[in-house]
Amino acid sequence: MVAPCDVPVGVITGDDVTKLLKHAKDNGYAIPAFNCTSSSTANAVMEAAAKNNSPVMIQASNGGAQFMAGKSIKDMHACAVGSVALALHVRTMAPYYGIPVILHSDHCAKKLLPWFDGMLEADEAYFAQYGVPLFSSHMLDLSEEPDEENIAICVQYFKKMAPMKIWLEMEIGITGGEEDGVNNEDIDPEKLYTSPEQVFSVYEALAPIGDMFSIAAAFGNVHGVYKPGNVSLQPERLVKHQEYAKAKLSSEEDKPIFLVMHGGSGSTDDEIKTAVTAGVVKMNVDTDTQWSYWDGCRAFIAENHDYLQGQIGNPKGPDAPNKKFYDPRAWIRKAEESMVARVGVSMTKLGCKGTFTTKKPESGSLPIWNFTPVAHNPINDALKGAGSFVGGLLGKK
Repeated sequence: MVAPCDVPVGVITGDDVTKLLKHAKDNGYAIPAFNCTSSSTANAVMEAAAKNNSPVMIQASNGGAQFMAGKSIKDMHACAVGSVALALHVRTMAPYYGIPVILHSDHCAKKLLPWFDGMLEADEAYFAQYGVPLFSSHMLDLSEEPDEENIAICVQYFKKMAPMKIWLEMEIGITGGEEDGVNNEDIDPEKLYTSPEQVFSVYEALAPIGDMFSIAAAFGNVHGVYKPGNVSLQPERLVKHQEYAKAKLSSEEDKPIFLVMHGGSGSTDDEIKTAVTAGVVKMNVDTDTQWSYWDGCRAFIAENHDYLQGQIGNPKGPDAPNKKFYDPRAWIRKAEESMVARVGVSMTKLGCKGTFTTKKPESGSLPIWNFTPVAHNPINDALKGAGSFVGGLLGKK
């Protein structure tokens, strides 16, 4: 039985993120990261975490954030704003579920860097106000670029993130399949497997800046839905990455690198276990929870078909109302319940179930607005503002 990790409830950042992920690596479990596109899906994930006594990660993808903002919003900042909206919802509600949440943003390719910049801008503003960033971590996925460019851009952004203690996840090597508009179905198979040298080159570049980073190294991973056994996963390669880094660093740790698993579709339970044993601390889950959400809705429709054909009129009589069946709260709740169950399956498979004791607050004990601004000194703020102003004038000369 793993002793629970001593981190607070709610969205965690900085040293608490490091502590939790190290606890996972040292104790042989990983934390599932679920793509959420609405307050409903986010609530389902947090509900499942509370039921399973587990920490959890909630992440926004570029497309999911656009959906959160509203598909009709065509503003150039819509995806960043949608991500912020999801983050603020999770920050508001997570303490009520009594579990720690790592708030993350998913794959950001080079063409999507303006989205990343928008989230960092929000992090900086939130940090200035509350002393912590809005998000716990962000992911850069520049795996389609040459390794040198991939790593150089990650270094550039990590230098911006490190002062706020934001975790960086990066990817080297490509995840196959298709997800959220990124299609790698026809990629060269060799690019689906990252070498130990590639992984260590990332470590060498990022470690001088800080230790809050993880690497998504490809080992045949594929996005989408596939039968177990139909994907050529080679998680044993992750062991070689750790062995190579350990030797290079002369480290006493057997697993000196934090690793991440993407594209778990088609993975067998044994393959997942091998990956986690090798130091994977996070695994993305999306396709399976998408299905489970729909499946809950589908089952409700099938069971109540005769009550969903009109506003009035059902087997009880031609004038009998059907409002309690077509009310979105009825069928969305069934979708949530189904998703809660599937999230629990991932927690069991990754070994994080039971690694945190849920601490739901007593009713009415939490403030409705649970953000505490940092204390500001008006004189220091004025001097800082004046310094920035003068610096700006000098910079224009």
